[in-house]
Amino acid sequence: MPLSEFALIERYFRGRGAKRADVRVGIGDDAALLECPPGLELVAATDTLVAGVHFPAGSPPASIGHRALAVNLSDLAAMGARPAWALLALTLPAADEAWLAEFAEGFSALARAHDVALVGGDTTSGPLCVTVQLLGHVPRAAALLRSGARPADLVFVSGTPGDAAGGLAVEQARLTAPSEVVTYLRKRFLFPAPRIALGESLRNYASACIDVSDGLLGDAGKLAHASGCGVELSFTDIPVSELLVRAVGEERARELALTGGDDYELCFTVRPSEVGRLRQELPPERWGYTHIGVMREASGAIVTRGGNVMEFSHSGFDHFGS
Repeated sequence: MPLSEFALIERYFRGRGAKRADVRVGIGDDAALLECPPGLELVAATDTLVAGVHFPAGSPPASIGHRALAVNLSDLAAMGARPAWALLALTLPAADEAWLAEFAEGFSALARAHDVALVGGDTTSGPLCVTVQLLGHVPRAAALLRSGARPADLVFVSGTPGDAAGGLAVEQARLTAPSEVVTYLRKRFLFPAPRIALGESLRNYASACIDVSDGLLGDAGKLAHASGCGVELSFTDIPVSELLVRAVGEERARELALTGGDDYELCFTVRPSEVGRLRQELPPERWGYTHIGVMREASGAIVTRGGNVMEFSHSGFDHFGS
């Protein structure tokens, strides 16, 4: 007998994620009741993952569950927020129990790792689509925004962008590489690591922040636009992993870092007067970030090498772009 909607929720989603004392009522009622801590502001993010758009058909169910939560965790990281509660809306072509078990574990493992409680949502029948709303909190007036940068602020990025684009190319059979390279790149695409701890720590240093989901160049441009200025990135300073370079070469690796998506790293700016304190109190070798450019007066996002402006045909993913 096929699973009913109620049985599906009970078996795979009730009690998943972290156990939190601030959840007064969770799954099983018409809505969740959550206690917001005093002196904090609520932060909310929602993302939808559609089969064939955000992940290839046939992607591992555990990866889909993980990524559905990870993309929202990355949004909260960019705000300097601490995640707390999630709601999951899941549209399924069929109630495949093996698929559901893997999906639920992928979602739940990441939720437990970041102390996130699953407190509600919805299930329905249709083409595979996953929507997650994530709620968290941040001290009043302390949230990081895209709009706080000024000309002369230094620009940084965490991690090694481009790896996820390499992993997607592997998944789509557009890239072949040695087995250890394939394993690394696939993991970077299928199981991204949102930078929650770094985001929270940056509240004391960063002037602006954005998560890198649609490509570093495009997202840095969005931050610059929101701040009313421009940004200049140095091509040779863009950090890339040794394994991605082995797969595609250094030039192509930096191109993927600038224009590929799905990295879920943080791009942030810091006032020149605060950079010394940042590096002393959050050492880059421990926290994994790199100086890659500077904010400028002129609008737009440019990439330079040896004093020359480079041209890129793609500056970020756009769902409705041509």
